[in-house]
Amino acid sequence: MKVRRAMPARYGLFLLAALWLLVVLPLSAASAPYAAYVMDARSGKVLHSRNADTRLHPASLTKMMTLYIAFQAVERGEISLDTKVKISRFAASEPPSKLGLKSGQRIAFRYLIRAAAVKSANDAATAIGEALEGSEAAFARRMNRTAKALGMTRTTFKNAHGLTESGHLSTARDMSILGRHVLYDYPEYYNLFSRRSTNAGVREVANTNRRLLGAYRGADGIKTGYTRAAGFNLVASAERGRERIIATVFGGTSTSARNARVAELLDMGFKRAPTRVALQKPKKPAYVPGGAGKTVRVSGITRTSLRPRLRAGTQLAAAAVATPAAPPPAAAQASASGVLSSDIQMALVAAQEVPVDAETAPVQTIVASNSSLAAATLRPAMRPGSTVLALATETPPENEVVTRLSTSGGHQWGVNVGRYNSRYNAERALVTTALAEMTTLEGTLRKVVKKPTGFDANFLGMTRDSADLACRRLTARNISCLMVGPAS
Repeated sequence: MKVRRAMPARYGLFLLAALWLLVVLPLSAASAPYAAYVMDARSGKVLHSRNADTRLHPASLTKMMTLYIAFQAVERGEISLDTKVKISRFAASEPPSKLGLKSGQRIAFRYLIRAAAVKSANDAATAIGEALEGSEAAFARRMNRTAKALGMTRTTFKNAHGLTESGHLSTARDMSILGRHVLYDYPEYYNLFSRRSTNAGVREVANTNRRLLGAYRGADGIKTGYTRAAGFNLVASAERGRERIIATVFGGTSTSARNARVAELLDMGFKRAPTRVALQKPKKPAYVPGGAGKTVRVSGITRTSLRPRLRAGTQLAAAAVATPAAPPPAAAQASASGVLSSDIQMALVAAQEVPVDAETAPVQTIVASNSSLAAATLRPAMRPGSTVLALATETPPENEVVTRLSTSGGHQWGVNVGRYNSRYNAERALVTTALAEMTTLEGTLRKVVKKPTGFDANFLGMTRDSADLACRRLTARNISCLMVGPAS
């Protein structure tokens, strides 16, 4: 008897659910305004536009900005992917879609990124904002500063997840601009948006965009969104051969209708876009700090590598050779003269693999005695066509190989990236680390120092702030790093 009485109630619930999905939901979405925008991602050229500048509710497209700032924060060393983030009661209370995080729980930052990108989890998005800026309001201010820097002129963010809130508005054009920046500014993270599912720490989650990813050839992202006020939104990107198109739709009436419309817009884009277009990546904006919140001071970082000035009264052992047309490489001259050891020649070749400014390219290597780096001073070369090779007057038993000149000029700090069992391994570590972190290590002095237990790989000639920032960024890349002070 109890089972028979329960069955009608169950049927009633199923009927209400079906009525909601088939009638109420489509009607509410149908009332959302429609907008569309199609661009050639390679050049940014507009291929189609309809209501593209109308300010509408972006829904979870908002999370593209949350993720963009998360990638930026990892790049700047504000946080690492392995940092354990404590979930607040506010983040845990966010409505679905959500990962199901609990108040007080700790979870790695990388899993919050995955959950926000793939699952579109609102609790994960809020936790990202709080981890970076301390509060949702502070994070929203950072979102708006970043939007302005990206050229999103008609966008205002109020939260990190995109749930409907008064004044939280964007446009199809602005969201397309943001999608293009996500693609080109942080390509190392872009694969997140094409994953059909991913491990989000507490469980495996499925991609909200998996239907389009599976149905449209070349589709590899980017982000879906839905609220009653917004309708069914999507910023999609697809690549076929040399062509890449970004299409954005606001106000779709259902998931299937939205996906079908986006597929039509992508097809339109591939037909209208030329096959060969010079890639013009959007300019990546510099970080714009605000008032409160977690920020990293970046002033004082050496950006260029200038030639050293000649000191009065210094004993020189430098030969400056000016060759206006096609000068031979410094490594070849050293090898021909027979005055450099094989280890130093190897360091020269390794140093030439590192991109440098046109004016600094000829100056690659010096050999300095253990007593003082200042004992070896280079004669300044005034034109980019010259090659400078400086040798110490006497070669001590243990030489220190410096594979790049520095503009330290009183900068007494540096960073150590490890101790190695051979000079070769230390020099190789310096080159690979410099290539991985060119932003903060450009223009520093790369130096190998022999110790009783091995060879230290150091970057010197930095301010304390720039050394601290470099270590933060290296640690975020899982590269071991220790700051080296003036007395080290």
